[in-house]
Amino acid sequence: MVQEQPVQNKSAQETPVQGTQVQGTSLQETPVLDKPIHVMDDTFDKVIRENRYVVVDFWAEWCRPCHAIAPTIDELARRYAGKVVFAKINSDENQRKFQEYGVMGIPTLLFFKDGKLVDQVIGAMPKAQLEHRVMKHLG
Repeated sequence: MVQEQPVQNKSAQETPVQGTQVQGTSLQETPVLDKPIHVMDDTFDKVIRENRYVVVDFWAEWCRPCHAIAPTIDELARRYAGKVVFAKINSDENQRKFQEYGVMGIPTLLFFKDGKLVDQVIGAMPKAQLEHRVMKHLG
């Protein structure tokens, strides 16, 4: 019994500290992104540079295929939260990045790993195939 009391007291003391650390980390230092973020020409490079794995959806409001894949992008952002950052950039408002990456048709998805372009998908794609492409670069 003498051995059990210090363990119980220690656990009771550590629990609030661990909760505080987890809470502080998740809210202040590294928020987990569970939905796509919207980027612009001037914020694009920062997002790519500051995140290990980013999938950027080049889209436009008038693009029906872009709207068709949007629920899939949202779902994958939730499923891979903390592992992949999904970003969206609007073609009508951000021409510089479209030209820089030679995007000729939308939707176009660009996959960046450690700041480097590693894959590209042009056009709408079924969810299973898109998820396979996302998983391909997780390792």
